[in-house]
Amino acid sequence: MTPRTSRRAAILAMVSMALIGLINPVSAYPNGKTIHVTEGHSIQDAIASAKGGDKIVVEKGTYHEQLTISSNGISLVGHDATIIPPDPPVTNPCSGLAGDGTQAGICVAGSDVVFNTTFNGEHHKVISVGNYVKDVSVSGFSVQGFTGINIAVVGAEDASITHNTMSNGAQYGALTVGSKNSHINHNTVNAAGGPLKPFHFIGICMDDISTVTITYNDISVYYIALCVQTAGAIIHNNKIHDCCIGAFVDPGIDGVKLHDNEISNAPPSCAESGASFGPPYRIRVQGGINTSLKGNKISGILGNKDFPGVGISVADDSSGAIASGNKAEQNTLKDNDIDIELIATGKENVFKENECKVSIPADICPNE
Repeated sequence: MTPRTSRRAAILAMVSMALIGLINPVSAYPNGKTIHVTEGHSIQDAIASAKGGDKIVVEKGTYHEQLTISSNGISLVGHDATIIPPDPPVTNPCSGLAGDGTQAGICVAGSDVVFNTTFNGEHHKVISVGNYVKDVSVSGFSVQGFTGINIAVVGAEDASITHNTMSNGAQYGALTVGSKNSHINHNTVNAAGGPLKPFHFIGICMDDISTVTITYNDISVYYIALCVQTAGAIIHNNKIHDCCIGAFVDPGIDGVKLHDNEISNAPPSCAESGASFGPPYRIRVQGGINTSLKGNKISGILGNKDFPGVGISVADDSSGAIASGNKAEQNTLKDNDIDIELIATGKENVFKENECKVSIPADICPNE
């Protein structure tokens, strides 16, 4: 082998190792061990003792804890383990995130996170992150009844929240904010009663600084199932039912992909409370731009004469944000008061090849 080919081989080897690390982050933590926690023992103590690459397996039981994960490469795995609020509550980096006095069940948080001090009625925005916590995964837990957020991801990179059940989180089932490349997949997010009495606000919300992936979740009985505040968010194959609003794309949010979701049934209370909350929507793009709505199945959105149910709505926002460049295609809409509504003034909002019957204006649906 010549010096040149030797050098080339060495470079290729280094590139290959780097790619393997990207494909499988666990390879970045080669010496991980497994830590077992049983009922009556502290999960947080196990987290505190863990190092990158460690897997913490929490066995069946009920744990009165609030958990904080702030070390890289930690995998937290529940085996029929339930997390419920401790009494008294414990302050962690996610306390107060969803309003004064609110608490989070599991908090995945980077360090030196700076929040906006102004509360907007939803959550505090992240202004900056000193150090992102990386490669954290949480799976297999039932997290129940926290006053703020059942599972929160704040200032994280490549966090994965999968195969959990999040029940009765008053403000959020799950929230990812100020993070990069979060994955929230294959979870069940639900609430008892509601969505308005008692009030359960948002199932899953994404307010990140780079792409987030939200897939294969089952979300029910929240006022808003999906709150979309991340440009380029990838949201597909979720099942949403019995919520007032299926997905809400915020003003100015660019390039969201909402594909192949199944969104059905709005409880009668949504329209009955329309004077306070507005009409029920399945997908509302309010001042968003370049949204792709494709292959969604939307049904059973019925309101009343004052607040009719709407399948897909594209509208400008009162802030002055103009909805433009949004495309809805190959969606199936049936048994709704209004299938498609376009009340935006922006250009290049396109609707094509949708299966629908009732629209505003009346020429959008091919079957009218």
